[in-house]
Amino acid sequence: MYDVAIIGAGPAGATLARLLAGRYRVLLVNKRRPTSSPESNSAGKCCGGLLAPDAQGMLSRMGLGLPKSVLVEPQLFVVRAIDVQQRIERYYQRYYINMDRRKFDRWLLSMIPSSVDIRLGCRFKSYESENDSFKIKLVQNNKTYVEHAGILVGADGASSRVRKQADPNHPFPKAYLGVQEWVEADSKLPYFSTIFDPEITDYYCWTIPKGNHLIIGAALHPRRDVFGRFELLKNKLRDYGFRFGKTTRRKGAFILRPVKTQEICTGKNGVALLGEAAGWISPSSAEGLSYAFKSALILAQILRKTPDGFEKHYYQKTRQLRRNIFLKNIKSHFIYDPRLRKIVMKTGFKSMEVYKS
Repeated sequence: MYDVAIIGAGPAGATLARLLAGRYRVLLVNKRRPTSSPESNSAGKCCGGLLAPDAQGMLSRMGLGLPKSVLVEPQLFVVRAIDVQQRIERYYQRYYINMDRRKFDRWLLSMIPSSVDIRLGCRFKSYESENDSFKIKLVQNNKTYVEHAGILVGADGASSRVRKQADPNHPFPKAYLGVQEWVEADSKLPYFSTIFDPEITDYYCWTIPKGNHLIIGAALHPRRDVFGRFELLKNKLRDYGFRFGKTTRRKGAFILRPVKTQEICTGKNGVALLGEAAGWISPSSAEGLSYAFKSALILAQILRKTPDGFEKHYYQKTRQLRRNIFLKNIKSHFIYDPRLRKIVMKTGFKSMEVYKS
């Protein structure tokens, strides 16, 4: 019998497991095994591997310093924003850390004390409530196992099976299919880029230099010719001077975009949801690492005091996160409404001059 069972060992689940270790008997389950192979992304996510300032701040709050081993060249400090429809370009200074997401996730897992029972390559199937605890069905190596826990935590991402069973009537945030390709790059670009083009998506596309490769990504409507639109993106990038060779790998995964705070679900009846499983992800930038850390830290602080009524306390303590999502949605109007974006980019507000040799 475990005190807490955590489904999903990404940044949210791994952080919670680390913070609860020694105080509770914890089971941490993840359907994928982290690997050093670049062809097998440990998180199974469509993540470009940029650590935003908010996420950097959360690592600092938790007393963690990022090891050199997770960093990837180049380290860049500017984003090239391209509005294809309006034919406007601007450069904006940003302080992202370029990293290897697989190594980052493995680093987070490596800090979990041995007292936590970690099961990788183990898939959550379902659960049943049973005498103030949960009967949890797991599948590993094609065999079904049953474990019991007093508290169940879903940290299993955008397609959270825990959330779907815990609160099936709660509205999910809008879902996009994030597609990324690693392509061989002939030249070193001195910037990240963000591309806005309603012909491709009503959200955004991106490029990220990563070692000898360029990551090309897009958040696309899952039912609107995903691969055709992605190829259209690549063709348009070539028109803007991007030069790249063959594709070495491709990833795809769902990305949530909460357009209403009511789409956030923190859980109920002994179940808590963390990170993107709850809907904690920026609707303006799709940044989720800071929310993963924040939600895990909030829940850990609550459970460290007492597990009694933790669901109510978790909902109350995440009020500031909901407010943040609300404000990010206001910001989204200025980014994704073509007319407002044109006004902002035309003025050059907060943009910078880039001098090219």
